[in-house]
Amino acid sequence: MFHSFLTVLLSFLIAQANPTVVWKAAVNHIQDNSYQLVVTGQVADGYYVHPMADEYVGTTLNVNASEGVTAVGDPTEEFAPAYYKGETVVTGNYVLRQDLELNGGKQVTVGGTVTWSACSGDECNMPEDYEFSVPVQIAGGEIAAAPAPKTPSKGLWALILEAILWGFLMLLTPCVFPMVPMTVSFFLKRSGSAAKGRFNALMYGLFIVLLYTVPICIIIGLTWALGGKSVTADIFNWLSTHWLPNILFFIIFMVFAASFFGAFEITLPSKWTNKADSGSDKKGLLGVFFLALTLVLVSFSCTGPIVGTVLIKSTQGEFWTPMVTMLAFSIAFALPFALLAFFPSVLKKLPKSGGWLNSVKVVLGFIEVALGLKFLSVADQTYHWHLLDREVYLAIWIVCFSLLGFYLLGKLRFKHDTPLEYISVGRLALAIIDFAFVVYMIPGMWGAPLKALSGYLPPIQTQDFVLGKYTEAAPEQLPPLQAATMVALPHGLTGYSSLEDGIAAAAAQGKKVFVDISGHGCVNCREMEARVWSDPEVLRRLQNDFVIVTLYVDDKTPLPKEKWVTNDQGKTLKDVGRVNSDLVMKRFGVNSQPNYFILDGEGNTLAGPRGYNLDAGEFVKFLDL
Repeated sequence: MFHSFLTVLLSFLIAQANPTVVWKAAVNHIQDNSYQLVVTGQVADGYYVHPMADEYVGTTLNVNASEGVTAVGDPTEEFAPAYYKGETVVTGNYVLRQDLELNGGKQVTVGGTVTWSACSGDECNMPEDYEFSVPVQIAGGEIAAAPAPKTPSKGLWALILEAILWGFLMLLTPCVFPMVPMTVSFFLKRSGSAAKGRFNALMYGLFIVLLYTVPICIIIGLTWALGGKSVTADIFNWLSTHWLPNILFFIIFMVFAASFFGAFEITLPSKWTNKADSGSDKKGLLGVFFLALTLVLVSFSCTGPIVGTVLIKSTQGEFWTPMVTMLAFSIAFALPFALLAFFPSVLKKLPKSGGWLNSVKVVLGFIEVALGLKFLSVADQTYHWHLLDREVYLAIWIVCFSLLGFYLLGKLRFKHDTPLEYISVGRLALAIIDFAFVVYMIPGMWGAPLKALSGYLPPIQTQDFVLGKYTEAAPEQLPPLQAATMVALPHGLTGYSSLEDGIAAAAAQGKKVFVDISGHGCVNCREMEARVWSDPEVLRRLQNDFVIVTLYVDDKTPLPKEKWVTNDQGKTLKDVGRVNSDLVMKRFGVNSQPNYFILDGEGNTLAGPRGYNLDAGEFVKFLDL
């Protein structure tokens, strides 16, 4: 008797430390005020549970009685039957469903309990409970599951880090570095006391940050206040995917690159900078502000394209992402000037202006050419022009960075360069790094994945020749009945471009649906495909267990009139990307890429959203939910 009690007690304690079933609850909208609670469980290896039909030890799902929540009918269950000594049991994936009617106010909470008893062989654990509470937001007469609280993704942190690095690098440019002595002399002359000097230096840095960040915040804030978040998202989508801004930015980058190479000088109108500079003679904080304004205006010819790059890349995130990234850039840019204003004596230790500044400018010119191609590539991908497929893009980068290497070695000179008598160790080190990068890119001409560059290169399926195999089938090469709704994806995968068709295919094949919310111009999407989808365990699951639906939210392909959609604002959406973007916002509540969801064969959400995260192991766990 004691032995049996001890066995049960130990089994219970082990079950608490290592859950026998991992549950997850979600609420899906059906129509009007009809909803469905979906509780998905993953039974641990070595265990089984009894289905609901078992009168004595069967699993139960109970919904708590609460205001505005009514359970409709009895709960149902889905599982692949397994057998133990002639009994039907549940192993692996286990789905419980309960139809609901929600009639609350602004928000209701669906709560309840799942009770089960897990067994291993002939030994069964004590009953266990999973208590859930799912908030459901009701807005505009339509019910929608309340979104989970968001935290900055790894994609945002990468953007912030990139913005900070660019901010520090700008100090070394020839239109910014000469401002250092001016800053120091200004604060040396105006410091009546050490405390006042430090206060002015702090305000100087703050004014620089505000001059970069506040205009962006005002523009984004006004669009959001006047049109709502969806309008702001539409503007960002247009800015980052439409051919006009992308071609314009491409041309701007090429013009700036030509300027950096010495073809001509780009400056703002002199009356602007002269007026700002004359204002710095004013006393008090007003003079400090005008000095900061002078710095921002004078440095425009170097910071302009970089600021543009930071902003365009950040528009692929949430509406506040550009504000955060610009804040990071401006803080990094302002910090050296603020520190020099704090400690003017440090100026003596800084290198003097000279030919090295022009070399920095030329190097930035090569980088401008490389970065500018990305804008042309985005337009090329979203409009399917096929002007800049992967091998063409790579060929230009290889030539560009080869010329940069020769420049660093002194074999190539530009108009304002000082002749090199010898190569410094620093230039040699940079040349070695540059040529190593070129060598790394060369195999990509024959289909090497180049995972480190996956976010910048066009997708592999745009390449005409891949050594050892043909590229994935293009949609027109697929069977005629499927060609209209299927798309070629990386790693030999194919997917549907229609959510409806994908769900129907999954139901017919007995598979789940993997929804890939993507964009042709999405850097993080390409990186996820190259570095996570390529993982053997991830790829095996995508090939065997799922029907893939890829929804490109920036595809500019026109739709026939019968497929046009009118959104909630009464606007008619006429291309693939806008229709997909509207669908994604309404169906999944997200407006950024990449985002991934898992649905069952009836279209109910089982898992998601999952955004940019390069941890392949965690992605496998997500697919197994």
